Amino acid sequence: MIEARYLEIDGALGFVEIVTPSEGSAHGTAPLPTVLCIHTAGQSGVQWRHVARDLADRGYRVVVPDLPGHGRSEPAPGGPVTSLVGYGDWLCAVLDALGIDRPFVIGCSIGGKLTLELATRPERPLSGAVAMEAEAGPGRVNVAGLRRELEDVAGPARAERTYLGTLASVGRSVPESKAHVIALMHKREDPEISSSDLIGWGTHDVRDRLDRVTAPIHLVAGVDDPWIDPAAVGRVAETINATCPGRARFTILDGIGHYPMEEIDDFAALADTWLGELRQAGIPEEAAL
Repeated sequence: MIEARYLEIDGALGFVEIVTPSEGSAHGTAPLPTVLCIHTAGQSGVQWRHVARDLADRGYRVVVPDLPGHGRSEPAPGGPVTSLVGYGDWLCAVLDALGIDRPFVIGCSIGGKLTLELATRPERPLSGAVAMEAEAGPGRVNVAGLRRELEDVAGPARAERTYLGTLASVGRSVPESKAHVIALMHKREDPEISSSDLIGWGTHDVRDRLDRVTAPIHLVAGVDDPWIDPAAVGRVAETINATCPGRARFTILDGIGHYPMEEIDDFAALADTWLGELRQAGIPEEAAL
């Protein structure tokens, strides 16, 4: 079942989709674990349209928000957001409005960085996190150039640049027809919003907070992702494990680029496996026996 909600957050309406198992699905009477799914720069929750439904039918309550100014959410009252910390605060407000405590979080790109942001807030503990295609340090973009670009981002060529740039960010294992659909969906973005998001990507840094991660976390990187260094993502897991052995794990995806949830067939099955591992890792050893 899909429920669409508008929540008043910080003086503007934010859109969130809540997906629960289809009628007839059997998952017992226990409360469903909640998974917060976060989209990439300039995009919206539509990126999770296939995964959310299939993940819900595997026994989850899936919450998919559109960040301010994205998709069906109203713009932030102060203008486009360039701080991922600000987006993190907004996501916490969404969770509060929905009465959600200790969710699982899975995000990609700036959504992956936002997953790291939420995971390094021990005052708001998570049940587990999957951070895809994101490093802990500032993203690899020219922030000064992006700030200049904000003065002239609405030219007609921008949509084509987005289309071609998306194709270049998709992994080599993805069929051409599927990559074409991903790129067509992405070219709908608002250039001012996406450039602002990328400024956030290029300035966000949680390296000095990795020792605050309190929930099991899974770092994921595609080999073909031009936006990140997979080895740097692997080092994030090593840094976390240096403080708390076994808290983090790292997976590298061969033939996959910057958008695993859109590139991988039946990504929900893979996500379900990862979330199941996080759930098991979060159970004290004596309770797991």
